[in-house]
Amino acid sequence: MSQIEWKEQYTLGDEGFDEDIKKIVERMNKILHAYEQPESQKDVLEELRFLGDELAISFSRQEYRMKEYLYPPYFSHKREHDSFLEKYKKYREEAGKEGELVAAVMKIRGIIEEWLENHVIVEDKKLVAFLKKKEQGM
Repeated sequence: MSQIEWKEQYTLGDEGFDEDIKKIVERMNKILHAYEQPESQKDVLEELRFLGDELAISFSRQEYRMKEYLYPPYFSHKREHDSFLEKYKKYREEAGKEGELVAAVMKIRGIIEEWLENHVIVEDKKLVAFLKKKEQGM
């Protein structure tokens, strides 16, 4: 399966958030590479656990900043994070079932790409613009 290609439009202009997103894409690409190796199912499952941790940390970092600066759409943004993590956990569990690894990895790749295109580019950019204004005292 082809790797997820990094697009410049995923860059938000916040060093911490940008680093988180790059780590998530890199981890997903590592999973996509590893799952093609028949002997590496255990490695893929471990990498999926690490990816879940990175997603949770990234979302927590954003949610902390949203609360700190009283981001008005905090609750809707957090709901999107929670919904994404629920889907991710469901697919990760499916990956551990006999014969389900390939289908689950494809589903995870799909939600990561959807998240990049629909959440990062739209919602996270709005968040970063808001944070920058607040940090500049506007």
